[in-house]
Amino acid sequence: MSTQIDKMFEAGAHYGYSKSRRHPSTSAYIFSTKNGIDIINLEKIVTPFETAMAEITRLAASGKTILFVGTKAEARQQITETALLLGMPYVSERWVGGALTNFPEIKKRITKLLDLRKQKEEGGLDKYTKKERLLIDREMDDMTKNFQGIVGMNRAPDAIFVIDPKKEHIAVTEAHKMGIPVIGILNTDSNTKQVEFPIVANDASVSSIGFFLAQVKDAYTSGLTGEKK
Repeated sequence: MSTQIDKMFEAGAHYGYSKSRRHPSTSAYIFSTKNGIDIINLEKIVTPFETAMAEITRLAASGKTILFVGTKAEARQQITETALLLGMPYVSERWVGGALTNFPEIKKRITKLLDLRKQKEEGGLDKYTKKERLLIDREMDDMTKNFQGIVGMNRAPDAIFVIDPKKEHIAVTEAHKMGIPVIGILNTDSNTKQVEFPIVANDASVSSIGFFLAQVKDAYTSGLTGEKK
């Protein structure tokens, strides 16, 4: 356990936000406040962290789909890389409203994107004027940016993993409406009660986010292989 805590500490996972931004639900996880900044008690997050990783392992072992969500600058690249490595869907640019609650409609737009791509490859768009092709290209660029990570998602996911549920509140709200559990890395400004598997830690640093995503990758992989972490 101490080794895990040491690694979290090295990654800067203990840095919270200013005390003035603290959400009451995170008070139990605060070790102290230094220069107005809340310091997270890493010993307190070990059990929730292990519970969340066990859930990810269980989901993987059952062949379930986890949608990875993280659109803030510090998370975007790492969320994308982790999801691609695991063959899971992701949203790292912008959450499109209705991505979960109106998935059939979103799927239609994805189908349109794939159809336009196919037409472009086969020369099917040559019949349009230069101006029309330019507009179609812009539309494809927008759809690619919004849907690239969920192109292969044929149904709603079984769970979502979120970096900063407060920022991704629309995604979290949609997940709850659909009965989809949320696993999240959330800082001291977030409401832990809005996440089924909350891990209170620094969600605003590349190193901290990287540490937890590496753990998620290992947990998911162990579920696929049947090995215990």
